[in-house]
Amino acid sequence: MSAHRPGPVGIRRLLAAACAVAGVVPLASAPAAAVPVAAAAPVAGPRADCPARGLDPALVSRLDRAVRQTMRQASVPGAVVGLWLPGRGQYVRAFGVADKRTGAPMRVDINSRIGSVTKTFTVTALLELVDQGRVHLDDPIGSYLHGVPDGDRITLRDLADMRSGLFPYSADPGFIKALYSHPTRGFTPGQLLGYAFRHPNLFAAGTQYLYSNTNTVLIGLVVEKITGTPLAEYLRRHVTGPSHLPHSYLAHGTYLPQPYAHGYTEQTLSGAEADATHWNPSWAWADGAMVSDLGDLRTWAGDLFRGNLLSRRTQAQRLDFVPTGIPGVGYGLGVFDVNGWIGHNGVVPGYETLMVHLPAQRATLVVLVNTDIDDNGNELSTLLGQAVTSVATPQNIFRLPAA
Repeated sequence: MSAHRPGPVGIRRLLAAACAVAGVVPLASAPAAAVPVAAAAPVAGPRADCPARGLDPALVSRLDRAVRQTMRQASVPGAVVGLWLPGRGQYVRAFGVADKRTGAPMRVDINSRIGSVTKTFTVTALLELVDQGRVHLDDPIGSYLHGVPDGDRITLRDLADMRSGLFPYSADPGFIKALYSHPTRGFTPGQLLGYAFRHPNLFAAGTQYLYSNTNTVLIGLVVEKITGTPLAEYLRRHVTGPSHLPHSYLAHGTYLPQPYAHGYTEQTLSGAEADATHWNPSWAWADGAMVSDLGDLRTWAGDLFRGNLLSRRTQAQRLDFVPTGIPGVGYGLGVFDVNGWIGHNGVVPGYETLMVHLPAQRATLVVLVNTDIDDNGNELSTLLGQAVTSVATPQNIFRLPAA
């Protein structure tokens, strides 16, 4: 469901990929060079939750082994893994390197670009306006914004649950060339929509599921229009602030606060690996430009499932998952269900994120990775999530298909 991997020819896969346009296949990425995986590296300080507390030492050993093996096989430079199992304990580890040039170790308190996990925040902002009676989910987008193809038939609900039929702007060849030619440039929401609206809609609204970043850009614009407040400021005041997430914000420009891990990508015009740490995330805006950290994402995963900022009725609508065409995977309003794990994943050049909550065990899993160079079509955060849940929650394994 992470839709932030624009590629030379198009889309990575239906879920956890570029945009999920059926029938469009990207060029394969060259494999990443192998990087030695460091031993688990607890970091001292107020944001560090190591070592694992309360867990059976045998389980800790198995988790360490599963993470290290996955990182070796997939050539992952660095990763942070946080798993909280109420009544059993917690597991928080930093593995590998944050900087391949210097060999600086990964640390658990890094700030990271979180890609499509941003959607959970943007859609929450919209749902708050629903609770206030300022918008309705079944209002057409055309009531708020002009120029959207079939805007009189596409509702806010269609946008939030990925059933609008709008073409994903991140699959447009012109957009891809513009981004990769100047990855530090800024994009406006209007420019992003311009790339999408060059293409006809792919199906009638409400009839199919198709993951499209275009949807969440429109939601962000609706929030701004109704509130008269820039989206970044609205999220700070009404979402991240009330949820006590001090390290989470919608990024503007290329700045990434310390401490951070360097992010590595092959999403370049030549296909060569590049350091994408300070690429401009404005191209992802409301659907993928946020920065956060392990502690905030742990908190947000639980809040997202419980609907702490919403009414019960609106939260129930958020968690009404529509079929995606993949067994065991459903998509609600800016949130997914993968074999019982509720949350979202995210990919932007250089970084991958997985943030999920398992209500059946009140468990939370967060994975941060400092590369988006996949392994034979498998996203690295998915592979690590699968490895951890195979050990810790074998009845509920987090698994998404490869490209």
